[in-house]
Order: sequence, then C-alpha cells, then structure tokens
Amino acid sequence: MLRLVPVVLVVLGALAGGAAGYLARSPGEAPAAAAAPGEVARDYVRLNNQFVVPVVEGGQVRALVILSLTIEAVAGASEEVYLREPRLRDAFLRVLFDHANTGGFRGAFTAGGALELLRAALREAAVRVLGPIAVDVLIVDIARQDA
Repeated sequence: MLRLVPVVLVVLGALAGGAAGYLARSPGEAPAAAAAPGEVARDYVRLNNQFVVPVVEGGQVRALVILSLTIEAVAGASEEVYLREPRLRDAFLRVLFDHANTGGFRGAFTAGGALELLRAALREAAVRVLGPIAVDVLIVDIARQDA
C-alpha cells in the first residue's frame, strides 16, 4: 500500500498541472501557422490536458509516462478538433495503453525508431477520428517517472 502513495501523488500532480494549464490558457483558437509560398497553411492544435499512461510490469505499476500532444490539422480546422477532442483522447489513450503494454515505454523509449512507431499509430488514430483534416500528431512533451 505504501508503494502506491508516490504513484498517486504523481498522478494527482499531473492532473493538477493539466488543470492549471487548462485554466491559464487564453481563450480562442490556435492561430494558423504562416505558410511559405507553395506550402499549405496548417493549424497546430494543442490538446488541453496531458496523457498519463501507467507502465505495468509483473502486475504492478512501475512507472508513469506523461505526454502532451498537438494535432497538426488543415488551416481553419481548430474548432473541429476541439469539438471531437473526447473521441480523439479516447483513441489516443487506446494507442498509448497498447504501446505501454507491448513494452514501448521500457528502456530507451525516446530513441527515434522507438517513437516513430508510436507517432505512426497516433497519426492513424487521429485520421480515424478526424478524417482528412488531421495531418499529423506531434509529441511535444514526454516524461517517464519511475515508481
């Protein structure tokens, strides 16, 4: 039971940080990025809350991985992304839990090749939920806290 206390504190801290970030954000949509000549304009829509993923080994939580994700979408699609955010978060959590359960967050999990599989799976999930307005999913923050 005492081993769960640090895990609970980390989860509560992550949730409090996410709530503070949500409350501190400025209202409105994310601005469209300026496009170079011949380049298509994009919106970068940062999802409001972080994703907290437990890493389970031997039936016990051994670590927590905390991620912040941003959706790269076609210009003007920010509102549509925010409207579908609950379904998007659900799809992302499924991908993240599968990645954790297959050992994706063990060892050198930030190595380029290791994260490329995760990025591809997140991109695929975003396209399933958002359709052609989803261009890519960017992992803007990632951290692992061992228990």
